[in-house]
Amino acid sequence: MRKPPPFDSLYEAAGSLAEKIAAEGASCEACIRDFDSDETRSADEVFLEQNVRFQTHIANGAALDALLAELVFTLDRMTAEVSADLDSFRGLTLREKMVGWTSRQRMWRMYTERVREAPVIERLLDLLAKSDALAGLIVSQRTSIIERHKIAEHGLVGIVEQRRRLVDSIDIARLKMKELNAKALTTQGRIGVYGNRAHWEQMEAERRALKAEAERISAEEHEMRDDSQRRERFIGLYQGLVDALNGRIGACNVLMRKLMIDVEERLIIYQAQVDTDRPGMKVRIKPELFPDIAAPIRLFEKGMLVAQDLERRKSRADLDVAEKFPAYADPAPETSGAPLIDTARRSFRFRSLVPRS
Repeated sequence: MRKPPPFDSLYEAAGSLAEKIAAEGASCEACIRDFDSDETRSADEVFLEQNVRFQTHIANGAALDALLAELVFTLDRMTAEVSADLDSFRGLTLREKMVGWTSRQRMWRMYTERVREAPVIERLLDLLAKSDALAGLIVSQRTSIIERHKIAEHGLVGIVEQRRRLVDSIDIARLKMKELNAKALTTQGRIGVYGNRAHWEQMEAERRALKAEAERISAEEHEMRDDSQRRERFIGLYQGLVDALNGRIGACNVLMRKLMIDVEERLIIYQAQVDTDRPGMKVRIKPELFPDIAAPIRLFEKGMLVAQDLERRKSRADLDVAEKFPAYADPAPETSGAPLIDTARRSFRFRSLVPRS
């Protein structure tokens, strides 16, 4: 099985791609904003160029979302590994059991010190730091996408509204042409039937004027029809961008929701592993230290995090992500099965392991 790339490499790649997408997005915004300003090139030439630009931007956005999803699930796998390592610490070692034959107090002291010195705590703190960095990246992307979506949608609405007015003007022009041609035909039929020669010449002049006006309106109608068709073509392109941006907002929402639930899980593991009443232990996790995951940390500070409902919410979040990212629809073999947090197990506390005298 191919070993997945480490978190730091994925995060760096996501950050670089996010910068590239920001520049591409600004360029796409300019295309929509300056839709009617480029009169030096043909509509076909402009469309082909913009189509490549927009499709590249949409594809890169989808690639970034996939990277963000991979980062979220990478942290999830790392959490599973930490949880598995924690289980290995829960039992007594052979040496501790041998010491327990002579002194149970010493046995439990050795066990407590071993668990306290384990690198699991630092790994949990590192997971929280990585979660905070990833949350910041997702939030910044979501904010940027929402603003870009707003600008693109506003520009698109303007183009659509102008096309609607063009369609109305085309309908009016066609009715006007029909009316003028009918008048010209009626005038032509009257020539030579009524009045004298001077009157006939006057009616012929009126007929020619009516036909000239009809031809002028026909030329305008043709230009408006070409402009309407041009707008319709670009509207499809711009609508694709707006839809893609809307989809990315939804992707950020589900990824952020899962990440926050996973952060709760990491905090509960930390809470179960660490005697938070010991000086300096709980202070290592403060909202100001992890500003982008501050909400669950505030619950942690108040002792309001519980494991009972976590598994259900985590499963729901995984399903939501799977709808957006089918690659994650099936659980990885190493993470399927028993829950990471055993809600039936008594919360671990160092102080509870030392027998009272």
